[in-house]
This record gives sequence, C-alpha cells and structure tokens, in this order.
Amino acid sequence: MSFWTAVVVIFAIASITWLRAQKLRGEKPGFRLEGQAEREHELEGEIENLRKRIAVLERIATDERRENDLAREIESLR
Repeated sequence: MSFWTAVVVIFAIASITWLRAQKLRGEKPGFRLEGQAEREHELEGEIENLRKRIAVLERIATDERRENDLAREIESLR
C-alpha cells in the first residue's frame, strides 16, 4: 500500500467515524437551526399561557373572598 493510499483510507475512516458520532448525538451536519424557530414560537406561547395562570393563582391567593368565590375561581381554571 502506498503512502497516498494510506492517507485516503485514514481520511475515510475519520470521516465515517465523525458522521456516526454526529448521528449518535442526534445532530444533522449543517441542519442545526432547522425547526428551532417553530419550537421557540411554541415555547413563547406556552410561557404566556403559564403567566396568565400564575396571575390568576396570585389573585386567588391574595384576595380575601368568600369560599364560594374561591371555589368558582378554581373551577374556572379547570
């Protein structure tokens, strides 16, 4: 085997090993940003929903209301 043949074989082995490592990590070479914008938008909506729910829970915890009002607020959360 000549020197240049050995270099090509070593390069091929290194490339295949790198590609398999990327696959095991769950990454696609060159496609890392695909789908991130959609996921970010989805998470922002979920955060906004959680903020609204926390506001309602804070209002329930801080207001001095009768039991009926508290029960009605809890039912509205479901």
